[in-house]
Amino acid sequence: MADRDARLGELLSRNGLPPLRLRPEGFATLVHLILQQQVSRASAQAVFDRLVAAVGGRLDEPALLAMAPAELRRVGLSGQKTDFVRTLAANLLAGEFDLLAIAELDDDDAMSALVGQRGIGPWTASVYVLVALGRPDVWAVGDRALLVSMGRMLGRPAVPDDEATRIAQQWRPWRAVAARILWHDYAVVSGNVAP
Repeated sequence: MADRDARLGELLSRNGLPPLRLRPEGFATLVHLILQQQVSRASAQAVFDRLVAAVGGRLDEPALLAMAPAELRRVGLSGQKTDFVRTLAANLLAGEFDLLAIAELDDDDAMSALVGQRGIGPWTASVYVLVALGRPDVWAVGDRALLVSMGRMLGRPAVPDDEATRIAQQWRPWRAVAARILWHDYAVVSGNVAP
């Protein structure tokens, strides 16, 4: 990427190579990403850890559905996120949604199928395809850390999402690599951890 964009090259020189940070494909990762929506990564991680502990260490669809909504709220899920993850689990168990089939789709179709599920928007879908499926040309639409890091790279407070998406087009077919470089810069500068 350094040879394609000197600004990204400068971030690499300053911060070093970003960690890959892939996550396993499947239900648990998708639940984790739903928990990360519009909250800090640390807060989402704490709720996820409590959830995993509450189901005995293995988060799968039957274990989640065995918990009553009140139990899910006690471990820290909002009422809305409780509904989202329970609906997702039920749809997967009923065969109405298939994460294995999603993995076989191209990037755009995979994201469209994910967004078709209640509670999964463009950010969750794009980050799942990027970090769980490991696709190289995915941009995490609306990701706050990317917008802030890109703004810093351009000498501004932040970049609006539509502009960031447009700028990211120049990094095709390696937009995920650019995202990892920007996430790493955000982590180094702010002390936060990237997705």
